Amino acid sequence: MASRSGSKTVIYAALAGNLLIAATKFAAAFFTGSSAMLSEGVHSLVDTGNGGLLLFGLHRAARPADQTHPYGHGRELYFWSFIVALLVFALGAGVSFYEGVIHILDPEPIRDVTVTYVVLGLSMLFEGGSWLVALKEFRTTKGKPGYFEAVRVSKDPSVFTILFEDTAALLGLFVALVGIVASQIFDIPELDGAASIGIALILGTTAALLARESKGLLIGEAAAPDTQQRLLDLARADPTVRAANGIVTVHLGPRQIVAGMSIEFEDDARAPDIEACVIRLEQSMRRETPEVVGLFVKPQTASTWQERRAALAD
Repeated sequence: MASRSGSKTVIYAALAGNLLIAATKFAAAFFTGSSAMLSEGVHSLVDTGNGGLLLFGLHRAARPADQTHPYGHGRELYFWSFIVALLVFALGAGVSFYEGVIHILDPEPIRDVTVTYVVLGLSMLFEGGSWLVALKEFRTTKGKPGYFEAVRVSKDPSVFTILFEDTAALLGLFVALVGIVASQIFDIPELDGAASIGIALILGTTAALLARESKGLLIGEAAAPDTQQRLLDLARADPTVRAANGIVTVHLGPRQIVAGMSIEFEDDARAPDIEACVIRLEQSMRRETPEVVGLFVKPQTASTWQERRAALAD
């Protein structure tokens, strides 16, 4: 629950910052005619909408289970995270690329560069604050793995999506600053348009990374190895279990796991004994690992389990 609260804090911080920054950038683009500033305004507006979609996804994913969704609605968050990635590409990168090409073909000098510099400075300050909030939350939740590995294995896209977006925003602001300064120093207004294309490339790369991670979660990813091992250890501790052969898991949401376990029971175990054992396993797993929302047990020998796993590997 604390992690989910932290995720919302990150999103709220990003929403507030992006909304103010977007309004400031659009005003600066209107008064200065800067293509890079207009692209940055679109970027911040898209990020604001994306934050709203992530909050909507969190709200929808938190709905309780029902007859049509017996294990809850956790994948709603994965779906909306994927939509966010598409919006970053289609709106953010697409509009920035279009603006860059238009201003290269028909260059327009920046009218009041001082306003642009002030806006860029304030934007970096606000965006940096939002980025620090997202980074702090990501560090709290990622554990020991490195940053790239943590993103790869993370089952909660709400935090790393905001972190990716804020990182892209800071890089975009730097590119916009370089393009504007270069266009003024060399008196080549086309460089302002080139900065917009650079921003588009940054956003396109960010969107591709987000889409890849969100797609994997949407299709279904296994639980972390330590979580799987913990579940197997709980099963092996039961007196009716001769051997816990293996486990198959899938995340339906950041904190929703369905597990299927291959178990060989003691030879003298009768049907009531096996039923009581399964009930004990469900209770212990939900107590020790609350994110397990469903457990399926398949009685089979270790050799049968290994044969079928080998067939899948082939």
